[in-house]
This record gives sequence, structure tokens and C-alpha cells, in this order.
Amino acid sequence: MFGADKGNVADTDSRLDGKQLRIGIVQARFNAGVTDALAAACKQELLNLGVAERDIHHFTVPGALEVATALQSLAEKTRYDALVALGCIIRGETYHFELVANESGAAVTRVALDYQIPIANAILTVENMAQAEARQVDKGRDAARVAVEMANFLETV
Repeated sequence: MFGADKGNVADTDSRLDGKQLRIGIVQARFNAGVTDALAAACKQELLNLGVAERDIHHFTVPGALEVATALQSLAEKTRYDALVALGCIIRGETYHFELVANESGAAVTRVALDYQIPIANAILTVENMAQAEARQVDKGRDAARVAVEMANFLETV
């Protein structure tokens, strides 16, 4: 189901009904070509799922390590039903890739657990630009679907 073009899925699956939801997106600007495509796909899918454009709030930060701080600020100060983390970390020749990938992932998870808010983590961790470009649209769509489904799930428990 995820990644496939199903039209307006919200009409057939209540788990993916984005009506009445407020979603915050935090996008890292590093590797902007990829993260811009992630953001565009995510926003379009949120609209397809019924989230009103006025209820999609998009913020940018310098890189993947800064995403969690922005997510935490949004979780503390504003009422969102779900958040989305977008970024792209490409392996280089040093240990820095592992550091950024591990720390950003752990921090996003920690914010979700600490604030009991669903966060769809679409910070790509890839070997090269070709892998990032191959995933940017599908993972952006997937993040939107995860955010909506998890927001609806938490409303029911």
C-alpha cells in the first residue's frame, strides 16, 4: 500500500483520513535537492489524504542533527497531531555518517516518546546520491501516510 499511487486513499481507509489533522514538517536543508523533493511529495500526499493546506506547517533547519530540536520545540509549544522529520544523510569517507545517522535517528525517536506524539521519520540514510534520488518521492509519501495513520491510531487508544 505505501508508496503506491492509490488516489484519495482517505475515502476508503479511515486510518488514512487526514481531515481535521494538523501536521508539522521539519526539513533539513542539507542535500536540499533531495529534501525538497521529500517535502514536496510529503505535502502532496498529506493533501491527498485530506489534510487541509492551512493545517500543514513546514519548517526548515540546517541539517539532520537540528531536526530533533525543531521537532521538540513544535511538540512543546504548538498542538500538532503528528510531525514529520525529513532529511538526507549520504555516506562519505569518514565516521561522520554513522554519527549523524545514529544521533539524528535516536533524537527523533526520543522526542516522539518523550512527548507522546507520532513522528514519521523520513531522514534518509543512503550510500550515495543515486540511492537518495531513487527514494525521495516514495519516502516523502510514506512519511505523510505514517503521520496520518499514527495520529488516527493514537486518537483511538
